[in-house]
Amino acid sequence: MAGGNALDGVVVLDLTRVLAGPLCAQMLGDMGAEVIKVEHPGRGDDTRHWGPPFADTEAAYFLGVNRNKKSLALDFKSPAGLQVLKKLVKKSDIVIDNFKPGLLDKLGLTSDWFETEAETVIRCSITGYGTKGPNGGMPGYDFLLQAESGLMAITGEPDGAPMKLGVAVVDIATGMNAVIGILAALNKRNRTNLGSFVDVNLYNTGVFLLANVASNFLVSEAEARRYGNGHPNIVPYNLFKCGEGSLVISVGNDGQFKQFAECVGHQEWIGDSRFAKNAGRVENRDEIERLIEIALSDNSANYWYNALKDSGIPVAVVRTVSQSLTHPQTIENGMVVEMQHSTAGLVKSLGLPITIDDVRGRCENSPPPLLGQHNTEILEGLLGMTQAEISELTNQEP
Repeated sequence: MAGGNALDGVVVLDLTRVLAGPLCAQMLGDMGAEVIKVEHPGRGDDTRHWGPPFADTEAAYFLGVNRNKKSLALDFKSPAGLQVLKKLVKKSDIVIDNFKPGLLDKLGLTSDWFETEAETVIRCSITGYGTKGPNGGMPGYDFLLQAESGLMAITGEPDGAPMKLGVAVVDIATGMNAVIGILAALNKRNRTNLGSFVDVNLYNTGVFLLANVASNFLVSEAEARRYGNGHPNIVPYNLFKCGEGSLVISVGNDGQFKQFAECVGHQEWIGDSRFAKNAGRVENRDEIERLIEIALSDNSANYWYNALKDSGIPVAVVRTVSQSLTHPQTIENGMVVEMQHSTAGLVKSLGLPITIDDVRGRCENSPPPLLGQHNTEILEGLLGMTQAEISELTNQEP
């Protein structure tokens, strides 16, 4: 690949665990950064034990967000371990943590320390609520933040209970926000030769994910509600039953609605003042959606899928996870990558959803590491420690 990877030469110190932080560090590693993952010597990242399923002894959860990293087992709360940590910080371009606010300060890694000892290092802190407000400093978990941000209140059937999304969407989006902030800070450092403090938290991310629903409230002050699979501002935009099976249909504008009405054989909808414009369809959503399902009942989902697709109407089938991950669109886009793990054998995980110069991540990915797999390489090769010093450090650890 001409020019190598986008982040070649960038060293990332990953002090995170579970999902948001490890995902952020993996994305940076996928783009070429050298990522050193620091883990507790006895238990490692919590997600090493989050299973089943396991591949050999490796939890699938851990395998999904820790490729392209080197593992260092280190107790940095011990005096000797803390000195190693400080040396690693000075060797790094980026340091990512998801500790409770104040932990690094207690260890002596304060803002003043960074300014005097590591002024070019970019720090990224990922927390639950940040440090401000009534919940500042509290730990945060995806499920809690889906609830507190308002996301659960708008997810689920209209008459059903609030529902979280099936994946930890707040954690994932927070990790991606961290990547965005870090890359912006790298660009700033190119101009100033100074590091920055990037602060992201799950609460702010959850609120940010309200997007157009938040804007609806801020403009109208009307409480948002649940629409099931429907959309608060666009109709028809829902899951519809057909004669056999169901389809997701997303009609985004009045021109598409005209094509849709013609495709399903109901041109009279185009001239109906209730349905001709999107605002009218939103106001009369129950009626138009009832009429659509009657029209679709004449044929199967497969028939309507092909007919609507040929008419240029955005339409989709509802796939299972297994169907999605084995679909040609997923495979040909490189969204499933394979790696050979030393104990788990062939390991598959999701690819980077970004291409740079037509390349999706590294040309060759390294598998998620075993706990402490790279201790000698990092301590001796990067920090120049002797075998005696490494042995002494290891003997002090639990």
